[in-house]
Amino acid sequence: MHKGRVVFGAMDEVVFGRPAVEAIVAQLDRVHSNRAFLMVSGTLNRNTDEIEKIRNALGSRCVGTFDAMPAHTPREAVIAAAEQAREAGADLIVTVGGGSITDGAKAVQLCLANNIRNVEGIDAIRTARGVAFDRHDIKAPTVRQISVPTTIAGGDFSAGAGVTNTQTRVKEAVRHPMAIPRAVILDPAITLHTPEWLFLSTGIRAVDHCVEGLCSNEAHPYADAQATKGLSMLAQALPRVKADPKDLDARMDCQIGTWLSMGGSAAGVPMGASHGIGYVLGAAFDVPHGYTSCVMLPAVMRWNKAVNAERQALVASAMGQPGKDAGDVLDAFIRGLGLPRSLQDVRIGPEHFDRIAEQAMGTAWIPRNPRKIDGPAQVREILLLAA
Repeated sequence: MHKGRVVFGAMDEVVFGRPAVEAIVAQLDRVHSNRAFLMVSGTLNRNTDEIEKIRNALGSRCVGTFDAMPAHTPREAVIAAAEQAREAGADLIVTVGGGSITDGAKAVQLCLANNIRNVEGIDAIRTARGVAFDRHDIKAPTVRQISVPTTIAGGDFSAGAGVTNTQTRVKEAVRHPMAIPRAVILDPAITLHTPEWLFLSTGIRAVDHCVEGLCSNEAHPYADAQATKGLSMLAQALPRVKADPKDLDARMDCQIGTWLSMGGSAAGVPMGASHGIGYVLGAAFDVPHGYTSCVMLPAVMRWNKAVNAERQALVASAMGQPGKDAGDVLDAFIRGLGLPRSLQDVRIGPEHFDRIAEQAMGTAWIPRNPRKIDGPAQVREILLLAA
């Protein structure tokens, strides 16, 4: 008998295929916002006219712009953005950018609601190490978020965020059910400015969500349906974007596939060792978010195959290669997109494996990997497969 719990969350709607500027104005009208604070990609703000078009469309309803969020969402930048939003009297945050900006705004929402004003204060709102559930002592955000993603890792569809403690080089979780964006706007045209490597590699992050969800010991039909369709769409559309970067239909399919990839997480299905190890690679070694999945996912699949070969067969089928080894299918797929495939490719050598393995044991997902991981030595086995 199936057993589980599906949480639909506090997201109002997802708008897709509509120009971002037009959709943002409509969202402000819908939620009665008059003081929108923009958190945006610095590249988009400085090198294109996309953000200026949004500011012009909003007019006096735009009360500020923050465009200095580095990769992996460091605490210092979260506090800087929160202070700027607080001084501006923001009643809504509009994000236009990648996952670090999206996560940053989630953290800013919690900082505003809980009067967090310095980097040390973030200790009061972070989730305990190795725990993946909500705290009930944190005040809910009242200044909410509208998200326009320019990458496709999928964090826009989650209530949690990763914030990096630059002192410890650890990515820490902050989350609240109300921190999920009120709305997500999927406009493929705005992703044309995203560098190819970033768009494609964050697509592999979405693939990772689908794959680890399908292969989880806690999978169930509701999540399987979304992960299978999402993986199929991504497997077909990512090579189309590689072949023709201006193919907006392919980009739209990638965005919708990414949306579907997050269904498992919302439905309570945990991720596994690829995500657990990936958090450490990002925070401690500055490996880009998508690259962590490119490097780790096939290795994790091969290590896990002894216990979930039947589930892995679903992955190969969804990717159009039934009967093939899923680890091999993923390996070839990632290579075909021209993305890194080993820890050596991202400049991480064996001398770091013990440190990575120790830190990974403290993440929320290592304990829920399909094949039981009892200690750092087994994480090291996976790292050697990815070397």
